[in-house]
Amino acid sequence: MAEHLKYIWLLEELVKRDLKIKYRRSILGYLWSILNPLLMMIVLTIVFSNLFKFDILNYPLYLLTGQLLFGFFSDATLQSMNSIVTGASLIKKVYLPKYIFPVSRILSSFVTMIFSLLALVIVMIVTNSSFYITLVMLPLALLYIFIFSMGAGLILSVLVVYFRDVEYLYNVFLTVFMYMSPIIYPISIVPDWIKNIILLNPMTSYVDFFRDCVMYGQWPSFQLHCICITWSLALFFVGILIFEKKQKEFVLYI
Repeated sequence: MAEHLKYIWLLEELVKRDLKIKYRRSILGYLWSILNPLLMMIVLTIVFSNLFKFDILNYPLYLLTGQLLFGFFSDATLQSMNSIVTGASLIKKVYLPKYIFPVSRILSSFVTMIFSLLALVIVMIVTNSSFYITLVMLPLALLYIFIFSMGAGLILSVLVVYFRDVEYLYNVFLTVFMYMSPIIYPISIVPDWIKNIILLNPMTSYVDFFRDCVMYGQWPSFQLHCICITWSLALFFVGILIFEKKQKEFVLYI
């Protein structure tokens, strides 16, 4: 544990570096963390709310709650996926815990999502939404998706070291994953056989948890807690096991 703690400063520096690179030469800088989800929400709301006539009272908020979580997962896993390969020069020169590279990318994506929550507050105010006491559960919802993304990021960072094609395949997977999650549509409009598949999707549970806290003012059920915890810890520990087993071979492939 002491060995890992002495590298916290490096982890902080890598996170700062990732954030600076992300907004380098950008006039608005960190404001894009707020503007990007807002602009996407406006476009998707105009298209889908009129096209499908969803029976959702506050579709902009419904869309944004799903969009924020999936956006974080997508960005965190995409960023962490190439972290070992892009850090090859440093990995070959000095000894460093290799997990620092994917973890720093995921943490930088998480910081960006925290800024993006301001967009959620803006939409809630503009749409005259209620600020329920259940918002106190919001950090737990973010913790669940963070741990889940950490596990996925560790696995992907290993796979890309051995198979570069994973990068291209994963982009296709993310598109399918998004449309198989109730982000832009309510689950009630899909056929029962598809609904069963969507319910097995871990993102569905995280989004439901998030919307219960933000939109509906409901305390997430014990069952929903268990599902979120199970998915998060299962993928996290699988990610750690795979990373620990393969990290010694990285230098041979990068």
